[in-house]
Amino acid sequence: MARELIKVSAGLTGLAVLAAALTGCAGGGAGAQGPPRPGGTLRVIGSSDVEHLDTASVSSVGSYGLVRTFARTLFGVRASNAFPETVPVQADVAARVPSRENGDIAKDGRTYTVRLRTGVQWNTSPPRPVTAHDFVRGFERLCNPASPSAGKGYYISTLKGMDAFCRGFSAVDRDDPKAMAAYQREHGFEGVRARDDRTLVFTLEKPASDFLNLLSLPFTAAAPAEYDRYVPDGPEFRRRTISNGPYQITEYRPGMSVVLEHNRAWRRESDPLRERHVEKIQITFGQDSPETVQQQLEQGTADLAWDQPVPTAAIPGLRRDPRFAIRETPNNSPYLVFNTRSPNNGGALGKREVRQALQYAVDRSALIKLVGGPSVAEPLHTVIPPGNSGHAPRNPYPTADEAGDPAKCRQLLAKAGHARLTLKFPYRTNSVHRLLAQSIAGNLAACNVKAILTADAGGSFYSATLTDPAKAREGQWDIAAPGWTPDWYGNNGRSIIQPLFDGRTYGPNSTNYGGYDNPEVNGLIDAALTASSPDRAAGFWAMADQKIMDDAAIIPLLDRDQPIFHSSRVHNALFLPTAAGYDYTRLWLSP
Repeated sequence: MARELIKVSAGLTGLAVLAAALTGCAGGGAGAQGPPRPGGTLRVIGSSDVEHLDTASVSSVGSYGLVRTFARTLFGVRASNAFPETVPVQADVAARVPSRENGDIAKDGRTYTVRLRTGVQWNTSPPRPVTAHDFVRGFERLCNPASPSAGKGYYISTLKGMDAFCRGFSAVDRDDPKAMAAYQREHGFEGVRARDDRTLVFTLEKPASDFLNLLSLPFTAAAPAEYDRYVPDGPEFRRRTISNGPYQITEYRPGMSVVLEHNRAWRRESDPLRERHVEKIQITFGQDSPETVQQQLEQGTADLAWDQPVPTAAIPGLRRDPRFAIRETPNNSPYLVFNTRSPNNGGALGKREVRQALQYAVDRSALIKLVGGPSVAEPLHTVIPPGNSGHAPRNPYPTADEAGDPAKCRQLLAKAGHARLTLKFPYRTNSVHRLLAQSIAGNLAACNVKAILTADAGGSFYSATLTDPAKAREGQWDIAAPGWTPDWYGNNGRSIIQPLFDGRTYGPNSTNYGGYDNPEVNGLIDAALTASSPDRAAGFWAMADQKIMDDAAIIPLLDRDQPIFHSSRVHNALFLPTAAGYDYTRLWLSP
């Protein structure tokens, strides 16, 4: 399907029309004949291990899809091949969606009452109910010093008293689980309280129109009391995850594989968003070749790709294959981020004029070809992509035919006093990231900028390189090309600007990788978060986007859709845009 047919406006209007258009797309197996068939092993293969397995600190689309199988949140979204159907917030462990009409949201918009449904259980021995206290624990763990949540900024700026709680938590010994658990027990904060075992009360600093979206994110999953025994996301934690979803992790081999099997304590009637059909899910890492992964999917020796895309060269031949689809995921992926804290080149990347010069280096037309052509990707010139709240079309650094302007790049670099630069450029080894990095390095060379490329494999690109401020300050990297898919869609300006550019959240595990910090942008974030309506918030997000691009904090590159393929035996493959993949809990397999 042509890309323009599935684009969504910034306000997500015309949803019914879009749903009709998307339902007609080939692929996905949504029209599979006959009832679901239980049994079989879903075989998922790919390159890199998850960067985090602890729900408090998950931060990649792959981990979002994985934790959905074993960790439940108060609210969530429904998988669908019609993009608009994936946007609305749905009740998960919560018994209903709060509203002013049902009395669960106070008139002043600052107090939310959430009641839990019955029948949700941990797979402990014996099974026991998931309680409101487990959700409180989940929120308290977001600021643990061992593996703090990349999403904690959402909640620190929203929940009453959480900022002070988190600042105190940062002083606790990160290697001592007993000390961390004691801090949680002895402190807590007013923003989230358990009224009783089945009732949560949230108190906000100020009204937030997107608060229910925040309660649907995987960071906020319930956490059982057993988690207090382990260092968050540490090796022992990863061996002892506990489930309240349809599957449970029965084997985890770091860097090699994850095996999930049925959680016998799960009950279908207690879960409105998930199902359970396959007997086992086997995820195998270590396959760095997209071509090899695609070959196995087509031959039927594997069923789904974990983190590898459909190879670009294969896309034209697959367009009429019912196993293939291009799914909508409005995103900024990849983008080039500058390490503004790097001491290399005399601190050149800390200077706005240098970053502005480098905006003219990149040939986006070449990158579009590498990822599959204009049916898959469009050039992006703003922080907020189309289809997201606050997007306003703008191109502050235009070049002819999107091909870059190396002459202007060289001219502006010389004017800034840095005619020649040498930049350390780590890149991901999965997907087409090596080819993208090589293309960008060639563009930079034409600007008299030498890029030193280094492969960053094994899931360490994010967890061990970009999210470590010490490595940034030491100049171990200068530029990198991460990707960003919003944590939710709809009223979602916060899910792009705040995690990537709020300078006040910079620190370990922060997704503000380059350490960008502008008080004016921080103020616009605050204004958007306290805006009286989503439309007013969108205006502030657009202003923040403009300021960030004036500062040239990043180079937006592409807004990409997701080419995706499944084996012939996969049926009812339903897409989750925020996980960039199919919902493992809904599909079923042919014999």
